[in-house]
Amino acid sequence: MGGAAQKATGMIRRMVWPALSLVIIGTFAGHAVAGPNGLLAWGGYHRDMQQRKVELAKLEAERDRLKHRSALLHPRKADPDMADELVRRDLGLVRPDEVIVPLED
Repeated sequence: MGGAAQKATGMIRRMVWPALSLVIIGTFAGHAVAGPNGLLAWGGYHRDMQQRKVELAKLEAERDRLKHRSALLHPRKADPDMADELVRRDLGLVRPDEVIVPLED
């Protein structure tokens, strides 16, 4: 009986390292496929990238619009119509010969 127990113990010892190796390799393979940076996450990254590109395009358009408006207000070459519009809007200045027509929102 001692010989059978030794054979069983020897067989178990020989199977431990390959089994442990399979567990480690399986863990790494699982993370490579389903982990936060794995193959399955690429679709989410692509979708997020498209959303960010749309957001970037909107922000760039807003930046260009603001850049244009600031160029119109440059102190050396200010656009008179733009300056007049801003002064009237911000300060509420009206000439005596003008008629104000209030608009309801």
